[in-house]
Amino acid sequence: MTKKTLLVVYHTMTGGTEQMAQAAAEGARDESGVLARLLRAPQAQPEDVLSADGYVFATPENLAAMAGLMKDFFDRCYYAALDRVNGRPYALLVCAGSDGQNAARQIDRIATGWRLRSVAPALIVCTHAQTPEDIARPKQIDPADLARCRELGAALAAGLALGVY
Repeated sequence: MTKKTLLVVYHTMTGGTEQMAQAAAEGARDESGVLARLLRAPQAQPEDVLSADGYVFATPENLAAMAGLMKDFFDRCYYAALDRVNGRPYALLVCAGSDGQNAARQIDRIATGWRLRSVAPALIVCTHAQTPEDIARPKQIDPADLARCRELGAALAAGLALGVY
């Protein structure tokens, strides 16, 4: 049996989203038979998307939207993967300063266009960073929230390993 691949694509500026993405990848790596690939959005290419069996997309909320470099990732990969990744599972992580809902909606719409299958509601971690200083400050994600990210990665990987997705 060939090893399934879970691609975790993320962007971070203050470290919060990176911690969340790493936790999801760690959870996935705990599943036998699954290779978790963790890539920053600028490094992820269409061939990475096409060669993966499932996805975790992780973004900070920037100005009530997904990060620009995540948008760039989708812009560069969207048409190359269109109609070639139908039905594959995905999950979404958002590191938000306020609510993160719009960033999640944007990525869910792109995933719908790719005909991906959402396997869990968006996992949004709110840092409550509202001042310019708090927004720019390096983030430290709470261990309980990192555990939720780890569990999401493990659940997605388990579904891949068992052939559920």
